[in-house]
This record gives sequence, structure tokens and C-alpha cells, in this order.
Amino acid sequence: MQKDANRVNREFIRKAFVMSVNPDKHEEYQRRHDLIWPELQSLLKLHGAHHYSIFLDKGNSQLFGYVEIEDEERWQAIASTELCQKWWAYMADIMQTNEDVSPETTTLNEVFHLD
Repeated sequence: MQKDANRVNREFIRKAFVMSVNPDKHEEYQRRHDLIWPELQSLLKLHGAHHYSIFLDKGNSQLFGYVEIEDEERWQAIASTELCQKWWAYMADIMQTNEDVSPETTTLNEVFHLD
């Protein structure tokens, strides 16, 4: 079977992390992501993000994020963009944040993967 000529076979770096949303702000967090800025979506893609998902555990207000990236340095560079910092400021009133208003995140180590 021939591979699709438009698909590039590459290995992505899988990243997973947890964050927290304020317990009374679950619906607002969902609403803001339903209306995510198109320019932010473009910026994420420009910085090599693929298959980006965030899940909410309503029982403990924990957010689980998963993203596949092309390059760690390129992914980290998004934090210094004006648009990313603007998004963080926009979300700061409903999440646990650091002093620079970036979300408090805990990176998770992958312990199993099945293709």
C-alpha cells in the first residue's frame, strides 16, 4: 500500500501537563476556549503544535493538556510572543497562575505509549 504523498512521516514530541482552573470557572474556561482567537490557533501551529487537547476533571478542577510538537525550542519560544502573553493575561482571572500570569503547569513524564 502506497503512502499518501501529502503526508510527511515524522516523529512528534509528545507533551502532557496539568494545570488548574478555579472551581467556579469551569464553564467560563470552556466558553473562552470555544471562542479561542483564530490568531492564537495560527500561532500554535506556527510554533509546531499538533493534536493539542485540554481535558477537565470537574471533580478537582484539574486540566490535563496534551500536545504533539515538532521541536522543543520552537515550542518554548511561543511563551515570549505578545499574543501568548495576552492570552495568559486574559485567562489569569480564572486559573492558577505564576507571577508572570503564565499558567501554573506541572509537566508529566510519559510512562507508556502505544501507536
